[in-house]
Amino acid sequence: MDLEIIKHPAFFQVKGTLTKFNLHLFKKEFSNIFDKCDSLVINIEGLTSIDRYGVNVLAQLHNESLAKRKKLSIIGMGCDDLYEHFKSEETAA
Repeated sequence: MDLEIIKHPAFFQVKGTLTKFNLHLFKKEFSNIFDKCDSLVINIEGLTSIDRYGVNVLAQLHNESLAKRKKLSIIGMGCDDLYEHFKSEETAA
């Protein structure tokens, strides 16, 4: 399944796969997003697969939110790889 990003009034819904082959779509959608809003919610419930490049792009978005003092919430029971990445980052802090 290809990557699909749906904008709802209060959040973005990400469906399909997030891999190095479609990262450009994700980056384009969320480019400079924190210049436009103070809070961002991304629902990954429909994310069926993510590779290390996809995890890294979400981590970059997370780091950008911290640097700009904005709120980022990633909600939904998505892929375990993403959860493990942020869990290990939290443990290291």
